[in-house]
Amino acid sequence: MALAAFKRHAALPRLNHDEQARQEFVRQFRGHLSARVMPGNHRAYECRAAPHFLATEGRPPRDYREVRQVMEEDGLLNAYANRQHRRGSLRLNPDLPLPRYQTAVDIHLQPGGYHSEFAAGDAAAGALYDQALYIYSNGATGACNDAMGALLLKFYREYIPAVRPSRLLEMGCGIGNSLLPWVSAFPGCETHGIDIGAPVLRYGYARAAALGATAHFSQQNAERTDFAAGSFDLVVSHLLLHETSRTALPRILEECHRLLRPRGVMLHLEIPRGDTPVEQFYYNWEVFNNNETFAQFLTGIDLAALAVAAGFDASRTRVVRYARPRSADQHLYGETFFWNVLVATR
Repeated sequence: MALAAFKRHAALPRLNHDEQARQEFVRQFRGHLSARVMPGNHRAYECRAAPHFLATEGRPPRDYREVRQVMEEDGLLNAYANRQHRRGSLRLNPDLPLPRYQTAVDIHLQPGGYHSEFAAGDAAAGALYDQALYIYSNGATGACNDAMGALLLKFYREYIPAVRPSRLLEMGCGIGNSLLPWVSAFPGCETHGIDIGAPVLRYGYARAAALGATAHFSQQNAERTDFAAGSFDLVVSHLLLHETSRTALPRILEECHRLLRPRGVMLHLEIPRGDTPVEQFYYNWEVFNNNETFAQFLTGIDLAALAVAAGFDASRTRVVRYARPRSADQHLYGETFFWNVLVATR
C-alpha cells in the first residue's frame, strides 16, 4: 500500500530545500529501521539472546528489564561497542616508514599512489581503486572485484585440499577485495590483511563491514611484520610481488617463512611475464605506461629459487601455471591466460 502524502496547510512553517531534504532523510531512515533493523532484533532475541539466557539462568526472561539486559549483552542494540568483535579491526601506524619502491613513482599513475593521505581519515584511494579496478579489468575481476581471491582459493582447494587454515594472512591486501573469498570459505579462521597504505586499509575495513565480513586490517610492511613467528597456517598474496623491488622480494619471502607454522603454506598469485620476447613485450607494456616499474625485472627472476633461499624446502616449492577461463571481451594479451602461483610448504 502506498504511503499517504503529508498534507500541508497554512499553519505549518514553510521549509527551504535543505530542511526538506533533512526531513526526508529522517523519514526514510526511520523506515529503514522499522523494515530492516527491527526484524533483526527479533531474530537476535529468538535465536541467540533468549536461548543464552535460558541456558545460564535456567528460565526465560521474566520482564522487559531482563530482556533489555540480555539484548544489550548480545550486541545488536549496541553495535558500536561490539564492532571490533563482529567486524574485525583496523590498526594503523602513522610512523611506518614507506618503502621507496612505492613512493618513488605514482603507482598505476594514481596521484600519490595508494598510500598518500590528503585529508584526515582519508579513504579516497581505496574508493577509487574499488571502482576503477572493475572498469580497468572490463569486469574480469568479478562483481565484487574478488576474482583473484576466488581463483587462488580454488587453487588452494585443488592442490592442498587437506589443510584448513585457522589463521590466515594476506600480504599487500589493499582494500581487501581478494581477502574476502577466504573469509567466506573459512568462517572460523582468524583472517588478517596488511598493507602499507592507510587510505586503502580504512576503505577496506569499511568495505568488509559493508559486505558483512569479519577481517583484521593493519598497516604493515610485508618485509617485516609485528606478528609472532610461526603464527599463521597460510600466507597469501594476490599480485603483490611485482609491486615490490629486488631487495624487498627476498625479504618478503623470508618473512613468509618466519610467520608460517610447520607445514604451513605460502601462496603468491602473480601475472606471468611471457615465454617469448613478443609476449614479454606485451606483458611489460604497463612497466613503461602504467608505472609498474619492478614488473620488468620480475620477468627474469626465479621465484621458486628465491623461496628456497628464504628457507623453504626445495622439494615442496614450485611455481605452478594455473589457467582461468575468460570471455572474449576480457582478453588483454591473448585468448589463453595462465597465472603463476608460487606455492611452498614450510
